[in-house]
Amino acid sequence: MSSILTNNSAMVALQTMKTISTSLSQTTAEISTGKRVASAKDNAAVWAISKVMEADVEGFKGISDSLALGSSTIAVARQAAETVTSYLTQMKTKIVAAQGENVDRAKIQTDIVALRSQIQSVIGAAQFNGLNLVDGSQTTTVPILASLDRSGSSVTASSIGVTAQDLSIGAYVAKGVLAGSDGVSTAMDTAGFTIDGGGDTGTIVIDDSTDAFAAGDSVSINIGGKAASYTVTAEDVASASPSDLVAVGLKKAIESLGITGLTVDYDQANAGTLVITNNTQSNASTPVDTDINVSLQFKNAGAGGLGALSSISVANATDAAAALGNIETMMQTAINASASFGSDQTRVDTQKDFVSKLVDSMKAGIGSLVDADMEEASARLQALQVQQQLSTQALSIANQQPQALLSLFR
Repeated sequence: MSSILTNNSAMVALQTMKTISTSLSQTTAEISTGKRVASAKDNAAVWAISKVMEADVEGFKGISDSLALGSSTIAVARQAAETVTSYLTQMKTKIVAAQGENVDRAKIQTDIVALRSQIQSVIGAAQFNGLNLVDGSQTTTVPILASLDRSGSSVTASSIGVTAQDLSIGAYVAKGVLAGSDGVSTAMDTAGFTIDGGGDTGTIVIDDSTDAFAAGDSVSINIGGKAASYTVTAEDVASASPSDLVAVGLKKAIESLGITGLTVDYDQANAGTLVITNNTQSNASTPVDTDINVSLQFKNAGAGGLGALSSISVANATDAAAALGNIETMMQTAINASASFGSDQTRVDTQKDFVSKLVDSMKAGIGSLVDADMEEASARLQALQVQQQLSTQALSIANQQPQALLSLFR
């Protein structure tokens, strides 16, 4: 049945044209914006995911800045520690020279004082953006923002902890706590001696009867080239016999070094006394008894990591011998600080590289979700343009059909 009121062909052609026009508009938008999902109406789920990931990318950019700042701060501290190590090495050379008899100790002492001043200058200047990791001002671990950890809709920040190293030269207060030890220099609270191999012994005496311990005081020891220390706690100070507790703590620290053939005994009959026996041997297949050098240093709580430098002296043979043991301990402190900062900087730099690569991967993932395939869009555009032309032609033909009905009334 033909009707002049209802043209089904024209309606079909018109709906086809609308569909093609909608697809053409969408394809044109993809080409102009470069995105397949440009807004929530294009694909709500994909758009939401992409926006969360884009926010994380911006967050990681901030983390990259934090890691760069942290790396620079650690680099300054590491360089300072390495420089201090170099100056201490020069100071050791001076102290070794002072061990002789026919030397001008006064001039050597002048050089030592000059080097000490230079070390103080380096430590004071070793700050980046106001943060100094070597002057003793930082007593807790310094956090460096390192990552964002996402679990569903929950996000937490994680940090890399950097341990500050105290290389300061603070006020040194002698307490005479090593007065009964072998090779003692009470003026500087040091002791230094050599234990011959083959079973010889050396004695360390911890005695706080002259001046009581305070929490934070410490006794460090360098024995056979290995360093250990014990720091006095508030519980030690409050006890009935702090000397015994500090001696026992130092004994455990020495034993933790694992020096084969070396034994440390606590003398029950004499408070605070340790007896070190040397049975070390240098060669397992052809055993040879080995002498061991021991040096001790007491440091009061406010002295700083290199507090002994404030009173180091080569004015006489006794002081020069004690200074040689002290400088070894302080060099080990500076070397350990340098190594610690080097390890921390490597960790931070590794994390910084990872975050950079992670951001690139996240950007690529976002692109795969929302970016338009331009080759496909180009091919689809041409096809839709042809379809639009054909649908226009079809609508024109459908609109001409009622004209054929006129011939029925002639």
